[in-house]
Amino acid sequence: MLRLNGGETPNPPEQGVRWTSEQVLSLAPDDASRKAGSKLSAAGPWSGAGCDGSGAVWGLCKGSGSRPYQTVVDTTGPAYRCSCPSRKFPCKHAIGLLLLWSADEQTVTDGAVPDWAGEWLSGRRKRAAGRETGGAGGGAPAKSADPEAARRRAERRAGRITAGATELEQRLADLLRGGLASAEQSGYGLWEETAARMVDAQAPGLAARVRELGAIPGSGPGWPVRLLEECALIHLLDSAWLGRERLPDPLAATVRTRVGLPSAVAGHRIRDHWLVLAQYDTYDGRLTTRRIWLYGRESARTALLLSFGAAGRSPQLALPVGLVVDAEITPHGGAAQLRAELGELFTAPVPTGAPPPGGSCASAVEAYGRALRDDPWLESWPVTLSGVVPLPTDDGWQLADAGGTAGTDGGVDGEQTGGYALPVAASALSRPGLWQLVSLAGGRPVTVFGEFGHEGFVPLTAWSDDQSETVPLI
Repeated sequence: MLRLNGGETPNPPEQGVRWTSEQVLSLAPDDASRKAGSKLSAAGPWSGAGCDGSGAVWGLCKGSGSRPYQTVVDTTGPAYRCSCPSRKFPCKHAIGLLLLWSADEQTVTDGAVPDWAGEWLSGRRKRAAGRETGGAGGGAPAKSADPEAARRRAERRAGRITAGATELEQRLADLLRGGLASAEQSGYGLWEETAARMVDAQAPGLAARVRELGAIPGSGPGWPVRLLEECALIHLLDSAWLGRERLPDPLAATVRTRVGLPSAVAGHRIRDHWLVLAQYDTYDGRLTTRRIWLYGRESARTALLLSFGAAGRSPQLALPVGLVVDAEITPHGGAAQLRAELGELFTAPVPTGAPPPGGSCASAVEAYGRALRDDPWLESWPVTLSGVVPLPTDDGWQLADAGGTAGTDGGVDGEQTGGYALPVAASALSRPGLWQLVSLAGGRPVTVFGEFGHEGFVPLTAWSDDQSETVPLI
């Protein structure tokens, strides 16, 4: 195996090990791509399929036209190229090819890379080498931006955000003076107008929170309490921004991120063997955001990679869940911030049978509480639960510690749990992943990774009790 910059990789992984179908399907950007890719996982539509020791997989897929689609995957990225017109990354042909590669060694055999695939692979790796040496093809690096002009732009934007935060404080004060009942009478229009003002102030983070305020009065019984809580958090964020000069640097960085300013890398590169814990997409009507959770085997650090796709395009970064990649990341600044940028990948992702170390339900609550001290606006926190059993209750599902008798804290009377349980978030109750988790457990303890917050636990990935199977749940 060669490093992307052309050097030798220490302790290269075994290239004969192929990914499982579950790990391939975890790369799909949506359910439609999973179904379409699965239909292309048989040998029938493929010709000229092959792979080599450098991590390349290629094949020709017969489509509706006279010429087959040329599909090639670099598993060291992973990265994809296909001659089809799809705007999804990876497309159904790439998924189908990887599924075929994972299951059929007779069809996808070791061989020489064809010219049409080798040209793309060579160009991709040359570009990676160019980035490492400071410029494409070893040329002179691009000119840096004028720091003084950048400083003036930042000051102008900060001034607009300050004006927006001051106006928002006045709106909140008017709401409280008039009584919370007035929010139901005024309807959503008032808050949409206020959100638009925050967009004009270049504070998209404040705008998003204001839009949430407008939806609370119609959210059912107990909405005044939820409205007051959200108003308090927005007031806290406004106050923190207006007094940011007095805050510790990590908290000030978090406040800047929460109001909508981009966060920046602010640490040293960390090389580790990163386990890909989960990957999923969210869509806000304009932008698709992909979240990839990683866990460092040596550093015991959890990291979040974010990538974006605009105008209906899927984000290009995708890593198969349950595999380990030897790579570098660079963390962003801020208190309780887990976001990082992916740097050089030294090997192709390889299988692993071991989940990250986990804890009990009580330890998950403690971890979320500690994170809230650093970032009061945090919606959830990544946690791994070990030895938990999914159980039904009158209010939905929960994950309960195994090993003792449940008490009033959770569980079902007579069930063997550790006395503590976390509710499964309402947003996860209608997803197929919940039933996959129940089926995987079969009443036995399992290890589950997910996000835990004030709305409950969202399961993202699970491992069987003998740790022989990794199951993405979203």
